[in-house]
Amino acid sequence: MRQGRGGAVILPTLFFFGLIAGRAQSGDLAQKSEQARQLMAAGKFEAAIPIYKELVKALPQETGLLLDLAMAQHMAGHEAESIPNFEAVLKVQPSAVPALISLGAARVALGQPQQAIAPLEKAVAADPANRDARGMLAGACMETGRFEQAAEHYRKLTSTTPDDARLWYGLGMSYQSIATSALDRLQQSDSQSPYLAALVAGTRVQRRQYRSAFFFYRETLKQLPNLHGIHAALADVYRKTGHVDWAEEEEAKERALPPADCRAHAAECQFLAGKDLDAAKLPRTAKPSPEALFWQAKAANELAFQAFFRLGQLPASVELHRLRAEIARYQNQPLESVKEWRAALAIRPNDPQLEQELAAALFMAGDYRAALDQATATLQAARPTAELNFVAGDSLVRLEEPEKGMPYLRAALAADPKLLAADASLGLALSRLGKTSEAIPHLEKALALDDDGSLHYQLARAYQATGSQEKARTAMAAYQEILKKNQELKEEVAREAQIEPPK
Repeated sequence: MRQGRGGAVILPTLFFFGLIAGRAQSGDLAQKSEQARQLMAAGKFEAAIPIYKELVKALPQETGLLLDLAMAQHMAGHEAESIPNFEAVLKVQPSAVPALISLGAARVALGQPQQAIAPLEKAVAADPANRDARGMLAGACMETGRFEQAAEHYRKLTSTTPDDARLWYGLGMSYQSIATSALDRLQQSDSQSPYLAALVAGTRVQRRQYRSAFFFYRETLKQLPNLHGIHAALADVYRKTGHVDWAEEEEAKERALPPADCRAHAAECQFLAGKDLDAAKLPRTAKPSPEALFWQAKAANELAFQAFFRLGQLPASVELHRLRAEIARYQNQPLESVKEWRAALAIRPNDPQLEQELAAALFMAGDYRAALDQATATLQAARPTAELNFVAGDSLVRLEEPEKGMPYLRAALAADPKLLAADASLGLALSRLGKTSEAIPHLEKALALDDDGSLHYQLARAYQATGSQEKARTAMAAYQEILKKNQELKEEVAREAQIEPPK
């Protein structure tokens, strides 16, 4: 197998070469068919396209040639042109697996995962053993939020190809996404639920915010004193903070809990018995209960851990370093994240996505000069993205070169008008250059990001400079209110989240 543009896999069976030579057609057409075949075999897809167009024009009823043309267009990067031809083939041969796979791959390459799902599902149904079709389908499901389906496909793939790091990473991420989705749904349905408090506590442990985790676990126990796992989780917090004797007390309390009522709390029993796949499935009700969402999140997190553990047992891979980099970023360790992205690039040099991640990690680490150098180098070598332009532009603003940063920030907003961070940075750059009237709309648009009051403060100054005194007073009052609330929150956390002995 060979890989073409966008990672689409080319299978030898996808091409219908020799159709003309095997029929009583003119020698000229047979010669052209052979020429196109050789060009395709040599990877010269662009050169094969006009020949196939000529052949299709001469033999419009030959769907094999139309498929060859579509494949040449797809492999040359002309995805939009290939799609109508793939669809035309499928009208004649609805179950043609090569056309189904290639149509799905073209949709994926165009950033249309939703439209890719239907043909890829048909391909997998027709050929369940086709790893390429199932792999693309799993990825499309992930991109469209169908995490349960993605996990199912990744799980089947890992059972047949257990040494592929990409599959274990995909499986782990699909289960992690299921867990995150369950937490979000729980938060939306009951923001005061003790089950939500327990899940939030778990995220705090992952971020090494042990005092906050302690507080939320204690809140859970106030309403659910017999919920299995909470005393053990508290024990873990105690051990991580150096309170071994208190940890032992909590572990004893966990052991003393009565068995769960499996008729009333089936998911809890499934999880405690290690039946994570069962516990991760929600009951078929119109609206899942907070308890059901809690155990789904717990089970999915455990399944993600198992997948990532298997990933860690394989030889070093881009996926392993990616996972480590993402964990480091989540734990606010940007320098460690930089290290892992560089290790990934050592395995797969010049990968634009990895280079973009490295630029972002350098930016988060506060190394703005290095972030700028990485972002601009990647912009020159690969397709520009909003994120790369933002990193380059905001780095220049932070390096006190706002005028140089503005073109990058404008390019970022042209590519993604909803990138509020670019609005904030551009507003700041314009303010520093004395262009306050131009700065105001960008600062106003970015206010949703203002968690420390700095944007309101900059906006107040801009209003003042343009003579809008009333707006300036309003923005300054909002700035002071944010500062006050942040201080109150810090004091509240300090009071409530002291790690105390077991009760």
